[in-house]
Amino acid sequence: MPTISGKTVAEHNSRESCWIIVHGKVYDVTDFLDGGSKIILKYAGKDATQEYEPIHPPDAITNNLPPEKHLGPVEPDTVEKVVVEITDEEKARQERMDSRPPLTEILNLHDFESIARQVLTDKAWAYYSSAADDEITHRENHAAYHRVWFRPRVLRDVTNVDWSTTILGQKSTMPVYVSATALGKLGHPDGELNLTRAAAKAGVIQMIPTLASCSFDEIVDAAQPGQVQFFQLYVNKDRAITKKLVQHAESRGIKGLFITVDAPQLGRREKDMRMKFEAEDPSVVSKSGSTGIDRSQGAARAISSFIDTALKWDDLKWFRSITKMPLILKGVQCWEDALQAYDAGMAGVVLSNHGGRQLDFARSGIEVLVEVVENLKEKRGLSFPNEKFQLFVDGGVRRATDVLKAAVLYSFCAYGTEGVEKAFQILHDEFEMNLRLLGAPTIKDVVPSMSHIVAVPGDSLYNNNYESLKYAQLKGKL
Repeated sequence: MPTISGKTVAEHNSRESCWIIVHGKVYDVTDFLDGGSKIILKYAGKDATQEYEPIHPPDAITNNLPPEKHLGPVEPDTVEKVVVEITDEEKARQERMDSRPPLTEILNLHDFESIARQVLTDKAWAYYSSAADDEITHRENHAAYHRVWFRPRVLRDVTNVDWSTTILGQKSTMPVYVSATALGKLGHPDGELNLTRAAAKAGVIQMIPTLASCSFDEIVDAAQPGQVQFFQLYVNKDRAITKKLVQHAESRGIKGLFITVDAPQLGRREKDMRMKFEAEDPSVVSKSGSTGIDRSQGAARAISSFIDTALKWDDLKWFRSITKMPLILKGVQCWEDALQAYDAGMAGVVLSNHGGRQLDFARSGIEVLVEVVENLKEKRGLSFPNEKFQLFVDGGVRRATDVLKAAVLYSFCAYGTEGVEKAFQILHDEFEMNLRLLGAPTIKDVVPSMSHIVAVPGDSLYNNNYESLKYAQLKGKL
């Protein structure tokens, strides 16, 4: 394929003929322009890599634009440079980055969240921290753990304590995995690769997101020999695309498929929506089959229009026919659906309300866990832990006494791979201390009689980091 001069590309800088350059290659995206195309038109005839890179995997545009729209490589040194103005706000943010405390001063996962809030761009913080509507479920996810208090046992030999476990038959040094979160490069240039590297070092399993900023193969290629990875799947309306993704994941050695079932439509995440996320992505348009996407509805909605709203229980038979990977439903929120998942042959469920980012007033996973265990025991004779059908909980976690998801994300935003390694070390130390103080030499020794439900106390640490919702402002008001 012949090279194309930058001068030629620059001539195609209008809505009628729009070419862009991404990673040294020229693409014709004219057919994918719509009423919300301000960002892509800004880069029409120019190199759009800098805008594209933080949001999309390197292969998103190549995999989803029709082949005839791949015009060829651009001639080096002939491309018009896009001048990026560094605003006073960005200069101030960079100064805050330079003022981060050393990792030795980071004592808990709240610290990572606090620093991330101060050093992330407004767009990134809005995306990562936002939740549905009034964010009541988001706050409740954390508060729910505070109603569970301990009843420790004493005079037990806890010289050696062991909090390792198996997840879907795979060994893990901790009873946690790194849950899937999209758009890692919004927080750090290396994106999800920070998690891959740190998870390998810590012996923890990483779940790869469908909407990662790094490509799936980039993340798998970065794994160490024998490193275990799972894959989180948003089901595409085009089942051929879904089948290709699932079978490719299995061929690359993925050990578990987590099918997200709580997002037939993305919730209203108003912090994110107020950022007016307008980065155009032709790959998303081609996935959805529509050019009528409202790009002003925030990052989450801009990248998720392809998700199948018609996904139903009968489709699980199809999934079982296309892969031998264990299938887990991610986003189950009541015991009835957990029971149905078990009857459908699933390997487990994640009791989750999507971090409070979907339906406000959905209950916390830790609360749902109680009724799920009781009903699976009563109606199907299951006892837990159970290797045949595993239960997972996410959302609201900040301590090893909570255990699971959110704060690992903030650790790499602020400090990269070393930050994630530090987060795992904090959890390691907390697990060791808490098992000893509970009188539980192993995870299996942590039994229901060691807990008690009480009224919820306040939590100033969490509240200090939580940023309340803002109302619409008059023009010119900050």
